Amino acid sequence: MEILQDPVILSRLQFAVTAMFHILWPLTTVGLSLILVVFEFLWLKTRDVDNYRHARFWSRLFLLNFSVGVISGIPLEFEFGTNWSRFSMVTGEFFGNILGYEGAMAFMLEAGFLGIMLFGWMRVPPFIHLLATGMVALGASFSAFWILVANSWMQTPAGIHMENNRVVVDSYFEAIFNKNMPWGVLHMWFACLVTSLFVIGGLSAWYLLKRRNTDFFLKSFKLALIGAIFVVPIQISLGHGSGREVFENQPAKGAAIEAHWTTNQEGKGAAWNLLTWPNQTEQKNDWAISIPNGLSLLATGDQRGQVQGLTSFPKADQPTAIALIFYSFRIMVACGIAFLGLMLWTLAAWLKGQLSSGSVCNNRLLLRAWIASIPLGYLATECGWIVREVGRQPWVIYGLLRTRDAASTLPVSVVAVSLIAFVVIYSILFILFLIFAARIIRKGPDLTLMPPS
Repeated sequence: MEILQDPVILSRLQFAVTAMFHILWPLTTVGLSLILVVFEFLWLKTRDVDNYRHARFWSRLFLLNFSVGVISGIPLEFEFGTNWSRFSMVTGEFFGNILGYEGAMAFMLEAGFLGIMLFGWMRVPPFIHLLATGMVALGASFSAFWILVANSWMQTPAGIHMENNRVVVDSYFEAIFNKNMPWGVLHMWFACLVTSLFVIGGLSAWYLLKRRNTDFFLKSFKLALIGAIFVVPIQISLGHGSGREVFENQPAKGAAIEAHWTTNQEGKGAAWNLLTWPNQTEQKNDWAISIPNGLSLLATGDQRGQVQGLTSFPKADQPTAIALIFYSFRIMVACGIAFLGLMLWTLAAWLKGQLSSGSVCNNRLLLRAWIASIPLGYLATECGWIVREVGRQPWVIYGLLRTRDAASTLPVSVVAVSLIAFVVIYSILFILFLIFAARIIRKGPDLTLMPPS
């Protein structure tokens, strides 16, 4: 294929492969570390030994997840120098510093206390151990914060000016707290929580379905449900706010997300396409199932609000792969609705008394639904990042630096070989993760463990 003879396209594919694989692990590193803090705090507060055993059991999956995340994340930073050297030269004064903050402030904090959290149960006082677990969780959240700061700045650059074709920072405060940053950071942080809660809830449901340690895993199942009751509605609200921000600051991306081609006339609302097939060559949709005035209401809050269409932008400035952006967004939304529906279903079952130790195992359909929900958080996040990154094209820094101008000059063969190597290595890593995770899950918790006196 001719497209695979383009080193820039291959470099984009390579970064997409490494980034989409790596993002799987921070999701549960951030979320699971916070849940471990909750279990350990509950143990110290109630002295219920089950909370201690939960902390010990889930920390084994956390360690496995953390290890793969570190291994898969290291190549990403090197790719800025190998495949995207022009981007690094232009943005180094800000982007390089932010990645430095992530390494020094976040990763070092997380890694420094990890040993105490994992191996200090019988070696340090319980309060000190809780502090170490809290520092690991804080470091994981800080890591997500700085990475999203860097990415948000690429979406809505601020606090800088260009000088001799390089970024010069005028205000770090304005650059860090750019318009996209609050929405990007919060939406991603809550995605970590949602994913982790449904992973713990889904695995607990698997044990309940197998009638293994019912009383023990009913506690983690209910904890996941309580967390979901608070987190899922907030995440859906943040998603809506993020969409409004995109239409305000990245209108071409917003139009691509909704396959909206023609700017609606004033006083006449724009229809919201539920399903459609975009035709970028002819700058229209081949067919569409739409809700009148729906897009205006969602994007502006006014059912007659004006929404800029893709045809108001030059073709060179329009995002590519409109169908990919359009349907990735809808898959993400569908996952969010599924989480909300499952949470409400389970809450109703709890209120009816169906989550007692004597009856929960009989609600097999509900438990299977929780098991099926385990991959949905990962799927929603991957689709969200596709929308976020592909939707920004053809810009690597929105409105300032085009993706093609940011890539290194490399032979096609070099990029192709490294791309294939990453696919092979990451496939092996993923298979190994599944093997070791399956061993941990099959073995289950050690219910003979006793906490330190």
